[in-house]
Amino acid sequence: MLSDPLFWLVAIPAVLITGISKSGFAGGAGGLTVPLLALAISPTAATAVMLPLLIYMDLLSARSWWGKHSTKQLWILLPSAVLGIVIAYLLFDRLNEQYLRGILGVVSLGFGLYGLLQGSRLQRQPSSWLGNICGTIAGFTSFVAHAGGPPLNAYLLPLRLVKTEYLATAVMFFAVVNGVKLIPYSLLGQINLSNLMVSAALAPLAWIGVKLGLRIQDKIDEKHFKQIILSLMVLVGIRLLWTAF
Repeated sequence: MLSDPLFWLVAIPAVLITGISKSGFAGGAGGLTVPLLALAISPTAATAVMLPLLIYMDLLSARSWWGKHSTKQLWILLPSAVLGIVIAYLLFDRLNEQYLRGILGVVSLGFGLYGLLQGSRLQRQPSSWLGNICGTIAGFTSFVAHAGGPPLNAYLLPLRLVKTEYLATAVMFFAVVNGVKLIPYSLLGQINLSNLMVSAALAPLAWIGVKLGLRIQDKIDEKHFKQIILSLMVLVGIRLLWTAF
């Protein structure tokens, strides 16, 4: 992996974008990471390499948002997310690389289009059953592709939470979810020395991404940044579906 120029070509922007997303800026942009990496390496390797980096980024960003989250919404979302992780773990052995590329393609394309087309005027009152559904989907897609942002946003954004509360809730949600994912990933043998060495090589980029995201939050228009990321998700999704089938 580390000697492959194509890997670095996609890994550098992928990890930086994820770090920016993990800072709380442009939440959901990290959903681009694994589909992008899957253009150069297997989807299984991509998710395995990214998980330690995600946990590292969670530790960096959680300190800035601790105590500002909505505990009520986390209690609705997190148990369902754990259920989604368990379902994905039980189904994992039945998914070969071609199927995983297809799933990643559908996730990337579907969530990219959803993000581009959803109306900004959506608003609703909190609904625990909808939170349970979105939490389960977020847990599943997070396990398969570290792409839990879109289903989480589908629930949180229309609630029109205060920006700080929304960002903090998303950050704390994924900090817990990624920590839980360590258990099934280890049971599947994905946390090994080879993947950890690649993660360690990419760790400085993760640190730069998080710090960059915290610094530019008030200087760059988040709406336009999200549109760029969502458009890339659509393009990458189409490419993955093409290679899968």
